[in-house]
Amino acid sequence: MSPPLRHATLLPALPRALLVIVSCALMSPSPHAEEVTPQPRESRPLRCPAPSSVREALLASTPPDAQRAPGGATRTTPTTDTEPRIEISSDSAALRSDGDAVLTGDVRVTQGERVLSAEDVTYDAAKNLFKVDGTVRYTDPSLEVAGRSGRYDPAGGAAFEDATFELPERPARGAAERLEVDADGDIRLQQVWFSTCPAAHPDWRIRARSIDLDMAGRNGTGRDAAVEFMGVPILYLPWISFPVGDQRKSGFLFPSVGFSSRSGVELGVPYYFNLAPNHDLTFDPMFYGRRGVDLGGRYRYLTERHAGRLQARLLPSDRLKDSERHWLQWRHDGDLGSGWHIDIDAQQVSDAEYFEDFSHGGSDSSTTFLDQVMSISYEDERWALLGEIRDFQTIDRALAPLDRPYATLPRLLAQGDLAFGSERRLLASLDAELVRFDRDVGITGWRLDARPELGLSFDRPGWFARPGVAWRHTRYDLSGVTDGPDSLRRDLPSAWVDVGLRLERPAVDAAARRITLEPRMLYLWTPFRDQDSLPIFDTALPDLDFGQLFSTERYVGADRVADANQLSLGATTRVYDDRGRQLLSATLGQIRYFEAPRVRLPDEPSPRRRESDLVAEMSVSAWSHWTADFGLQWNTRDERRERNNFRLRYNPDPVRALNLSYNFQQGGLEQAEISGAWPLTQRWSAFGKLVHDLQSNSGLEHFAGLEFRSCCWRLRAVGRRYISSRTGERDTQFYLQLELNGLSSVGSGADAFLDEAFRGYSRASVTR
Repeated sequence: MSPPLRHATLLPALPRALLVIVSCALMSPSPHAEEVTPQPRESRPLRCPAPSSVREALLASTPPDAQRAPGGATRTTPTTDTEPRIEISSDSAALRSDGDAVLTGDVRVTQGERVLSAEDVTYDAAKNLFKVDGTVRYTDPSLEVAGRSGRYDPAGGAAFEDATFELPERPARGAAERLEVDADGDIRLQQVWFSTCPAAHPDWRIRARSIDLDMAGRNGTGRDAAVEFMGVPILYLPWISFPVGDQRKSGFLFPSVGFSSRSGVELGVPYYFNLAPNHDLTFDPMFYGRRGVDLGGRYRYLTERHAGRLQARLLPSDRLKDSERHWLQWRHDGDLGSGWHIDIDAQQVSDAEYFEDFSHGGSDSSTTFLDQVMSISYEDERWALLGEIRDFQTIDRALAPLDRPYATLPRLLAQGDLAFGSERRLLASLDAELVRFDRDVGITGWRLDARPELGLSFDRPGWFARPGVAWRHTRYDLSGVTDGPDSLRRDLPSAWVDVGLRLERPAVDAAARRITLEPRMLYLWTPFRDQDSLPIFDTALPDLDFGQLFSTERYVGADRVADANQLSLGATTRVYDDRGRQLLSATLGQIRYFEAPRVRLPDEPSPRRRESDLVAEMSVSAWSHWTADFGLQWNTRDERRERNNFRLRYNPDPVRALNLSYNFQQGGLEQAEISGAWPLTQRWSAFGKLVHDLQSNSGLEHFAGLEFRSCCWRLRAVGRRYISSRTGERDTQFYLQLELNGLSSVGSGADAFLDEAFRGYSRASVTR
């Protein structure tokens, strides 16, 4: 939370005003300022009262019964120790026996940090009130005012007519027919305009019949208000609420507007409830021109140990679908203490087409499953425990029931790592899992999998060696089996030796400092076991990369353990500059099979080879602001590439990013992407993204936008056309967004996906 804005508080009235009148002979008069626009606080010279020694000398020479002193006179009334003295300086003064005074010529009234200055001031002693007819200026720590006339009451506040004002700590400014400041520092404005733009260029304004500024609560409310942009009213509100600072507050947020080819015109008018410093609620109704009214909201909470949000949307009657549509999501992250945590991430939608109809991009519309998971976990230096229940809502109706994922109700996991010996060379670990797999069709049941492991670790400068052995026990208790036993087990030993060198020498290139060569070798042995009778619950073959080459497990999941009699060979070289920054990394590796693996998944082809695909990876960041990444999986037998990717990025700062990427996968994927965000001038920026399918020669996503920035507002226009990778349906969207600094956004959330759309770009860093 932001600290509260410091504001002035007018102290109670003094028993009698202390008047210190300094003669023109001792004070040089300042020129009378005709304009009423307040100058910036730091540029306006402040004339301090005469030093105390001069005032005391003046008071000592003044007759106590003086009623008028040409050129200056004084009168003193004691004050309490806790109240600031009121000090007045002027060129001349006329005093009356009843305490009233007429001050003329460069009058300055000072009470603590509050200063009132004018050419002519009348003091009413009975009311303890200063009146000004003519140009007047007033300043305190949170307000600067220039007006045509006014009054100042040390106990009750101040009021000014035809005033211009500035809130220097905001910063904000405006003008009003009447401005009042009460004893608590709150401000009331009549027939007013208000803006955070510079005084010379108030591009946007709030014009209102009245505006009240709560300086302690740092918020403002206006009545009969209109928001003007470039002199044109763009929004009328009978009541408006806005922050006077960066704090949260309840009130209407500005409308969102957009267009989608699926839903037509989109209009939303959200309302924000600041329930408490750690709780808030946003009610966000949306009107879709072709569908109807969609009710939605988001509730957020934050405590010392827990945080989360609950979101929901409900379209009671979609005119296009003639049905009710809804979406729910709950995310929670909680610290239960003593190393225990709880996490919840659950979503649910009314129908499979929901994301196609209401998403703001191709990624959402391509969703296949929705996770519904809750977990409780524990972690310390040696052990990690997890209890989890997970279910899925299948979005892709084309997916066959037997291909849909299993729910795990529950999943219990225990992982432990222990080290023994003075140098902790003897390592022991345990991975154990108990899961119940459930689904409407097919085989279901329990699976117990435990893998204790024992190894040694020798890690020295220049080399390492890590031999190890493991035993894997897996047991199934099944239901729905039509052919074969419903209780199965599998036991498998395995052994390995992982060794490598770390060689280093000075680099020949003067721009680099050192170069390394890191060869590595892993021998792995696991005997063959026939596993065709075991079900496939959650096991898959991961992509082959350098990390997978040196893994002791070929599959992800416990339903299959690959037999192995193989040797993984690889090498990495790195180049570092004199600051230790990595300029280049290049890796090459392959697995040599002494016996061809026989275990495989049902849809996995038999290897029938003595070697794996060749894996090559390279990362280059040797040039200023440039990075390049390259990956290749090469089939040495058929002499063809299985996977290939390339990415080039130029990112000189957070608001400039250019990306070029290429992705290829044998069997159906070949795409190219160009994206970028770049300032064209100091005010103009452009965004663009193109994702193209090279196999079908068709565009998958087109995105383009322009943005204009001023010092106090920003206008962005964005257009998108994309294809859902799940359904192949196209959608076109257009959004216009106007951001008024100090208020909110008028328009859609068109920038919500910019950080994700352009790698390296950060919209939060854009200079406004």
